[in-house]
Amino acid sequence: MIRLLQPGDEAALEAFLQPKISSSMFLISNLRKAGLADNGRPHEGTYAAVFEDDQIVAVAGLFWNGSLILQSPPSFVGGLLQAVTAASNRPIMRLIGPQEQVQTVIEQYQLKPTDFQMDEPEMLYQLQIEQMTIPAPLRRGEWHGRLLQARDLETMTRWRVGYAVEALGEIETAELWQQMRTGVERYLDRRQSWILEDRSVPVSTSSFNATTAEAVQVGGVWTPPEWRSRGYGRGAVAASLLGVQKDGVQTAILFTGEANVPAQKAYEALGFRHIGDYRITLLKAPLQPPAQNSKP
Repeated sequence: MIRLLQPGDEAALEAFLQPKISSSMFLISNLRKAGLADNGRPHEGTYAAVFEDDQIVAVAGLFWNGSLILQSPPSFVGGLLQAVTAASNRPIMRLIGPQEQVQTVIEQYQLKPTDFQMDEPEMLYQLQIEQMTIPAPLRRGEWHGRLLQARDLETMTRWRVGYAVEALGEIETAELWQQMRTGVERYLDRRQSWILEDRSVPVSTSSFNATTAEAVQVGGVWTPPEWRSRGYGRGAVAASLLGVQKDGVQTAILFTGEANVPAQKAYEALGFRHIGDYRITLLKAPLQPPAQNSKP
């Protein structure tokens, strides 16, 4: 049975997602921040779930920003997709979830490589922070990690534009600069973005794109070209994880592209372990609900 989730279903959804936390961080983080009501505000979304014997066995959420996020056996994805898009009447801008599940949506919509602004299979990694190998310069105090501060606004905006162009396939425009600046201002309030300094010079950054009390998901790791091949990205990630470990966070999760061998080596040097496959896609044009879609 597929039905839409409503306030009051939070515990049932948590019980399903928690054992799959490594590939469910976006879902768990949004659920805890915004609950199951959907009024179009940040982190809110419409959720559809498959129930068997009163327990959730699959879920899909379509969120305020057009992200379709999956945690479902592929056999249920089609039904969940229909239910959640019809209920929210919201177009899809991104597909997020385990690789096989995202591929099921791509096949249902008959999407082609030219339909994507960004589409790369990702390697999913996990680390128990207490087991992290701390880079020697960070341990010796030559590198220093700190939370993003107001004085970093211009530098971080420039870095975020560079990241968006290089990693996400964005086009550099005045609108993109303003969008990135606004995003940096939000991060100042959330305390989720970190700066690595080498002898007081900012050289790299790392952020969290999903957080819970027990785990963080690393994203937005960026080192400007002039500072690369020195281990700074690895240092930024390590500094951010040491910072949240003080708050009781035990687990770190991240994903990186299958072709990004330097990043894989950097994360593995910290102690991250490859545990599965993930996928995030950005679409060039929004997908309308299947009933409205012109594709068969």
